[in-house]
Amino acid sequence: MMSPTLNVPGQDQIRRAPKVLLHDHLDGGLRPGTIVDLAAASGYDALPETEPDKLGVWFREAADSGSLERYLETFAHTCAVMQTRDALFRVAAECAEDLAADGVVYAEVRYAPEQHLEAGLTLEEVVEAVNEGFREGERRARQDGNRIRVGALLTAMRHAARSLEIAELANRYRDQGVAGFDIAGAEAGFPPTRHLDAFEYLKRENNHFTIHAGEAFGLPSIWQAIQWCGADRLGHGVRIIDDIEVAEGGGVKLGRLASYVRDKRIPLELCPTSNLQTGAASSYAEHPIGLLRKLHFRATVNTDNRLMSGTSMSREFEKLTETFGYTLDDMQWFTVNAMKSAFIPFDERLAMINDVIKPGYAELKSEWLFEQTAATSVSSSLAG
Repeated sequence: MMSPTLNVPGQDQIRRAPKVLLHDHLDGGLRPGTIVDLAAASGYDALPETEPDKLGVWFREAADSGSLERYLETFAHTCAVMQTRDALFRVAAECAEDLAADGVVYAEVRYAPEQHLEAGLTLEEVVEAVNEGFREGERRARQDGNRIRVGALLTAMRHAARSLEIAELANRYRDQGVAGFDIAGAEAGFPPTRHLDAFEYLKRENNHFTIHAGEAFGLPSIWQAIQWCGADRLGHGVRIIDDIEVAEGGGVKLGRLASYVRDKRIPLELCPTSNLQTGAASSYAEHPIGLLRKLHFRATVNTDNRLMSGTSMSREFEKLTETFGYTLDDMQWFTVNAMKSAFIPFDERLAMINDVIKPGYAELKSEWLFEQTAATSVSSSLAG
């Protein structure tokens, strides 16, 4: 008898599976060809390569430094070409198209409005251009037979002093395509508690926010993000593994912080490939996602920066499937976790889970079952 748990998906099934993405940076997901086009149009002449394929390779190699700080330096080039309304609109539209083509049905894409003001745009103009681009990308995806819903997360830079202003901006546009707020940037030396006024404001306004924490700095960053700032989700949060002790015999003991994160079902926006690049994990096999999945943390799978990591949601799941033997059931578990954790109303999350995600995986599982049945029949007839 065939075991229904052995439904390990192939590349095509992974691509077609409905996926949910919570942690993706707009300025980290540009098409290399778009960067070249926008650089030429704006007169930006500092690109390390002007041939799209070579430029894509350069971004991936530059990001493979093992250092978060070095990784972040690559964004100087993408932000430089995202300074006009047309550029922001194009990048946002292509982002939605690319995600939809990869099977993503819901995404929250983040960016820092304060990094797109060099050509004279206002914060409001930046947000409106990106929102319009996402809507256009959703429309193009529908024309191509795909469907996706994209919400924006407005990010404040943790080394700057505009977090309250960006939080207020996120609140003003919360009914116009902005799903929530985030802070990002180098963790060391810039704790989230520097931005308490922004987080207190958002809580008073009943708004949602996630915080980059536990990527490069560790448990103190996670503790502050949750207990001082009140984060709804943890951007990365991979270093929660430092509060989990695994004995030689396989027994596991959770520290108080890890227990709290698991018990409270605080979502972890895990980004496996990115974590390898920044030194937060040494290999896919050693990535904490394997243990966190077994321990039933609210783990989700994400891309972080598709350009710098040369990745997609499908590629992330391919790597996890190859490494841990994850099945369609595991993929569905991660996807439902992510949808449960999205910053949209409960009834809308439930509709996505019941009407899109579960039926999508049920269809893929039935495909697998019939394929296995056919393969078994052929083997039996040959043996006979």
